[in-house]
Amino acid sequence: MSRRTFVRAVGGGVVGFAVFSSGLGGIPRAVAFIPGGTLDPGDVDKYVDPLLIPPVMPQAARLPRQGGKNVDYYEISMRQFDQQILPSGQPKTTVWGYGPVGGALSKKAVMIHNAPSLTIETTWERPLRVKWINDLVDDKGDFLPHLLPVDQTLHWANPPGGTEWRDTRPSHGSTPGAYVGPVPIVTHVHGSLHVGDESDGYTEAWWLPDADDIPVGYATEGTWYDFFKNKAEAKFGVTWGPGYAVFQYPNFDRARTNWYHDHALGMTRLNVYAGPAGFYIVRGGAGDAVLDSRTGQPASLPGPAPRDGDGFPSKKHYREIPIVIQDRAFNTDGSLFYPDSREFFDGIDGDYIPDGVFPPIWNPEFFGNTMMVNGRTWPYLTVEQRRYRFRFLNGCQSRFLILNFAKITGAEVWQVGNDGGFLSSPVNLKDTAGRLLLGLAERADVIVDFSAVPLGEYELGNLGPDEPFGGGVPGEGFEPADPASTGKVMQFRVVPAVDADTSTPPAFLTLPPVPAPPPTTTVRKLALIEVMGEGSNGTEGPVEALLGVVNDNMEAEHRKWSEEVTEAVATGATEVWEIYNTTGDAHPIHLHEVAFEVINRQDLLTDDDEVVQPLVTVGSERLPDPGETGLKDTVTAYPAQVTRIRATFETPGQYVWHCHILEHEDNEMMRPLRVGPEQDGAPGT
Repeated sequence: MSRRTFVRAVGGGVVGFAVFSSGLGGIPRAVAFIPGGTLDPGDVDKYVDPLLIPPVMPQAARLPRQGGKNVDYYEISMRQFDQQILPSGQPKTTVWGYGPVGGALSKKAVMIHNAPSLTIETTWERPLRVKWINDLVDDKGDFLPHLLPVDQTLHWANPPGGTEWRDTRPSHGSTPGAYVGPVPIVTHVHGSLHVGDESDGYTEAWWLPDADDIPVGYATEGTWYDFFKNKAEAKFGVTWGPGYAVFQYPNFDRARTNWYHDHALGMTRLNVYAGPAGFYIVRGGAGDAVLDSRTGQPASLPGPAPRDGDGFPSKKHYREIPIVIQDRAFNTDGSLFYPDSREFFDGIDGDYIPDGVFPPIWNPEFFGNTMMVNGRTWPYLTVEQRRYRFRFLNGCQSRFLILNFAKITGAEVWQVGNDGGFLSSPVNLKDTAGRLLLGLAERADVIVDFSAVPLGEYELGNLGPDEPFGGGVPGEGFEPADPASTGKVMQFRVVPAVDADTSTPPAFLTLPPVPAPPPTTTVRKLALIEVMGEGSNGTEGPVEALLGVVNDNMEAEHRKWSEEVTEAVATGATEVWEIYNTTGDAHPIHLHEVAFEVINRQDLLTDDDEVVQPLVTVGSERLPDPGETGLKDTVTAYPAQVTRIRATFETPGQYVWHCHILEHEDNEMMRPLRVGPEQDGAPGT
């Protein structure tokens, strides 16, 4: 029974619940049927507004040199505002977003808050410092409550618990309603390497806004905030204060597409859904040295990209464009919709914590029924008959994307980069029928050649499922997204080129070599686990998703966030992580602080649609997909498979690793990762 068949059977009304087989292994998977808000996506006009291209974040100052290098300085706040996300003429949407505050070096600086937020442009090996400010307050200086329902039964930041019970799973005498207090935030630059733990955005290092009405007894900072505050002061001479923290990024990464977003404990899904996320692009260095194979000289990639002072919206025609794709749902008044009850996922309307096992608000996954690109629903982009460079990011909550370029007649599409920068060599998507798989938080650097595309309008589609992804191909392992809504992403309007295209054809690009990893010192076996619960009437459903370890008997053992660190890695060690997925879903696994090599994947033995324990590998090892070559920071671990990656852990400190399905991350599918020895004075578990 397919998801779409089920939706027809229940009339597409109230939420249903069913179990489906995954594309790999046949393991049962729970599938959500979320109707969305009161706004029907069929009532949202498609391709009527142009794509908005985020401008560049302006610098606030240039600091004195450190170690012979200039330090770029930014002051960036998170605020609440109204934005035209739905097509012109429909109501605006209240969202959150990052933006610049204070002065700026450039007199032409664009000073706005937007969702997605302005792009931070930085240079390889040039340090960048940011004062991150929680400005979620109203005009009177009072705190603003969350736009979305916060489940207080999870292990979350828990400011009402005070300093003793913050960052815990609190006890409740009765099922609590949604939290309506001040909102904690902490910013993480996803993909940034060699960042000290004080600047990584550790999930328990959050802070509240400096509001005038913080309730008495509330914790205003997370458990690790003071420890990292003191560390940052000793390391950089910076001061943290009420409502803000100061982070510094060394930018030792290869040239690559990173992004920044909130990372508060147990609230990431909600804070990111509200809007605050943006691109963080690193340029320069050996990792940016692309050559033209015909001449051996530096190649020319499509451009220009946005630059500081260009305006917003800019009148310039860009040919290097960052594109974040997100799924959302809306109400007819323009407001964001996100479920306020577990009933939306699988119809469970009782047996809630503390009397039962189910969180009352948390949903195991969320699939929006409306596609949003760069902060607008189903926009269009006018392109000339020439080459363009798109930096794609899957910024969805739980949805895997399979971008479909096949409808663009005559287009040549090449992937040249991923999370960790440039690939080993360009990959022509004709070998995948014009399809590009993007897991949650994954990026793809893509060159699309429109030179031979006839003038006209063309759709970029999505063939990924409207349900948890388990692998396979559209039409076989799963049904593709609804072709009338989530199967549409954006439109390209092809017009004649105004001048000659001097960029290098992708077939002639020689990409910079990928550094070879040092010899492996340790092999670590880890597990992905889902815990099911049963209600008083026999109803079953997911309770939480977990990470864990594989013991000496090859049995998966789950670990909660609060348990002792098991992933304790020696500084400088190169480890192979074998990630055993015992669940029925694919999980995008992200490691902070490192970039890694995907080695291979291998099936696990199953019996009656269950992974056999002790765990046994079967069949041959399969090499990574061509788009996974080079380095990555997020990898898809498919169900009933072991996924092997290799990473070198060079920066000591307290970090995390987690699933980037945000609903999973917020309910136990995240664990601490410690590199080097335990730090003196660091908070305990």
